Amino acid sequence: MKIYTKTGDKGQTSLIGARTDKDAPRVEAYGTIDEVNSFIGKAMTELAPETYADLLEDLEAIQNELFDCGGDLADVRKEPNFKMTEEPVEVLEKRIDELMEEPPLLERFILPGGSPAAATLHIARTITRRAERQTVTLMKSGEEFPLVVQRYLNRLSDYLFAASRVVNSRAGVPDNEYVRSAKVFKGGGRGKKSAE
Repeated sequence: MKIYTKTGDKGQTSLIGARTDKDAPRVEAYGTIDEVNSFIGKAMTELAPETYADLLEDLEAIQNELFDCGGDLADVRKEPNFKMTEEPVEVLEKRIDELMEEPPLLERFILPGGSPAAATLHIARTITRRAERQTVTLMKSGEEFPLVVQRYLNRLSDYLFAASRVVNSRAGVPDNEYVRSAKVFKGGGRGKKSAE
């Protein structure tokens, strides 16, 4: 089986139910989701199963859910077969709450980094934010897609922040605080990056 088809040589690609330009906003969005998925895969190779079994289970589920998000964005048929539901959003919220109880309290913003896996998760977090911005652009342009995808990406970026802190905590690597940050987490917060 050949993996190249040559059908995209003129700058177009296939959606589910149509063809479009490769730089179309919809393609940009699901392409960015693919980037997120790739960095999550990289992070998983950097996590020891004996220490991070729960996170590896989370991340494997997330990889499948990201495929679902990408597929839903690519489905432009009149009667699409969307896969994403609210349940994965609720699962992420539960896991964020659980994970945020584990690392030390923070008073200031932190810089991306620490252990290799934590740094990779921070990369995935920032790309997730880009993917979310692109889905918002789609919404504003009137493009139709399941809005749960945007909510999922919003929650996922917070999950990846929490997971990166847990990875550093279990590895015995302190988070690197942004030295010019004011004390933004009043009373010693768990370091939730944002409430967006």
